[in-house]
Amino acid sequence: MKNLWKLKEEVAYFAFYLGVIIEIILVIIDKSAYTNPIEGIIFRVTFLLFFVKVCLTKYSFKEYLVIIFLLLIGVISYFTTGRNELIRIITFIAACKDVDMTKCLKMVFWITLAGCICIAILSLLGIVGTISLTQDYGRGSIETRYVLGMGHPNALQCMVVVLTILGLYIYHANWKWFSYVGIWLINAFFFMLTDSKSALLVASCAILLFFCVSKIENSKVEKLFIAGNISIIAGSIIISLMIAKNAMCLWHYYWEGATSVKINFYLFLDKLLTGRIHSLIETNNHEGIMDTWSLFSRPENNYYFDMGWIRLFYWYGIIPAIFTLLILAGVVWYFAKKRKLDELVFFAMFSLYTISEAHIISVYIARNYLLFIVGMYWYRLLGNQKNRKILKDMI
Repeated sequence: MKNLWKLKEEVAYFAFYLGVIIEIILVIIDKSAYTNPIEGIIFRVTFLLFFVKVCLTKYSFKEYLVIIFLLLIGVISYFTTGRNELIRIITFIAACKDVDMTKCLKMVFWITLAGCICIAILSLLGIVGTISLTQDYGRGSIETRYVLGMGHPNALQCMVVVLTILGLYIYHANWKWFSYVGIWLINAFFFMLTDSKSALLVASCAILLFFCVSKIENSKVEKLFIAGNISIIAGSIIISLMIAKNAMCLWHYYWEGATSVKINFYLFLDKLLTGRIHSLIETNNHEGIMDTWSLFSRPENNYYFDMGWIRLFYWYGIIPAIFTLLILAGVVWYFAKKRKLDELVFFAMFSLYTISEAHIISVYIARNYLLFIVGMYWYRLLGNQKNRKILKDMI
């Protein structure tokens, strides 16, 4: 029996890590100039690998209820939209139970970094992908920016900032001040190549906040720090909802010449977000605005735009999005109660970045590092009476 249990455990973890590695490779391929013709089939393979891990993992009755309930939402979403991402994501998060997530995230970091470096080298050698892209980036002039094989300068800088945040989360605890400066200089170097301001801003905030985490000793300062990060998370979602609700005021400005304080505010916000609000109204049906949302979305809601929180509601529907935010809120509240400052900064920075970019709202599990953290903690929230009280108070 002991040998059988050991074999069962080895199979479970082999399936899980193999699934994660394949998902990382899919992200790297997506960032390259190569088009993967069998991506859908590979997604089914990784789903089966994570499902194997779930089948070989021991859960409490309560945990099974949560998994089944969320899978039910995922199944409804699949039949209404044709998207299977929610089913795959829920299965992946369930499979994360009892996994050494720090070890897993280190693997994610280094394989992704190695893949991005390979893409850049191949483009510099002229083998696959282009080095730069010359076009009008919406600023009224033709510009040349570097892409290093990743198709768009924002895609290049995006990988720099998300790997910066992940690397800080994993490794920063023992850093000296000059390590933080060095990471910022790397981000500044890539900014000179890409001119992606939002990514540099988020990276700079992440570096500063992780540095602060290593220096906080006063309990009052710690509480203010926690409140500040929660405010960033909540504020990023609220701002996104406001944009989705009021984006059409820009349509009235551009096509009817209307002016008001509200319009001026959203014109300023649109400029700050480099035209991302305008991108919502430039399609025939104004894809992404709140009027295009529905309870479980529709197959027609497949337009790509940059703002991630809005895409969450647009692609998957109001009900799945609300449950996603409730889970996010529960995990964040748990971090606040347990004073897990690294995790709070991690979530806050990805939330801030998701206002303008949709990197984590995609079909690729290994693009969304928040899923790994949720997978590390979800069952702990259900583990004892104190954690259940946290969830009850939050709701």
